Amino acid sequence: MDRKKELKQLYKETPIEAGIFQIKNTENQKIYIGSTKNLKTLNGLKFMLDTGGNRNKELQKEWLEFGKEAFEIEVLEILKKKEEAYFNEKEELQKLEEKWLEQLQPYGERGYHHQKK
Repeated sequence: MDRKKELKQLYKETPIEAGIFQIKNTENQKIYIGSTKNLKTLNGLKFMLDTGGNRNKELQKEWLEFGKEAFEIEVLEILKKKEEAYFNEKEELQKLEEKWLEQLQPYGERGYHHQKK
């Protein structure tokens, strides 16, 4: 099997994990906290930022201004799936994201979020 096929197969076999991630601007230390049902999609997020397609206007502006080299993307926590009859991944992911927003407070000068009123 050639290397490309091998890598493709490995990618397919990697389990899909939901979780919380952080994008950190290493120039000004501002952070963005986000969640995704599939952490494999973080490369797509980088592509969106590179092409100007991110919905967070301030993060997008600084990504283009400082360049992608000024940013680090890190997985903060992987959602642990519970073996219960009722497990709502979307709700649990939202709770986890709120926990991290509360903990890191990425608002104003510290981040790319706006506090909810």
